[in-house]
Amino acid sequence: MDKKIKVCLVGSSGGHLTHLYMLKPFWQDKERFWVTFDKEDARSLLEGEKMYPCYYPTNRSLKALIKNTRIAIKVLRKEKPDLIVSSGAAVAVPFFWLGKLFFHAKTVYIEVFDRIDKSTVTGKMVYKVTDRFVVEWEEMKEVYPKAVNLGSIF
Repeated sequence: MDKKIKVCLVGSSGGHLTHLYMLKPFWQDKERFWVTFDKEDARSLLEGEKMYPCYYPTNRSLKALIKNTRIAIKVLRKEKPDLIVSSGAAVAVPFFWLGKLFFHAKTVYIEVFDRIDKSTVTGKMVYKVTDRFVVEWEEMKEVYPKAVNLGSIF
């Protein structure tokens, strides 16, 4: 029997969310839910989608990491996704680590387009637990040796 997979799309609002939304040909026919900031751009873009708000701002914030870890535990326990996909930023970290270690989800991380030869903090933090690490520039394979270059999503 062909089991339909459940996908968690997690990322901050703005460019990261837009990046994930551009993957619509992949996720549109799958059971899915989103984790992002409860901001106007996210509410507008994801109208009609199942969305869980996460805590922000997240930039290098231990408080945000702790709060988003609690959110990740609750959401992952409730939803039990088969696959977690993100293009950043920090909110992805607890979802990737907890999803991989405790919920046995597969993980796909897409490094942001504007990084050509240098890692992001989030990319470095999720690299070890990412099943498929995607970059959009060939040069990034020097930074992330196990990465796959699929070219530009834009």
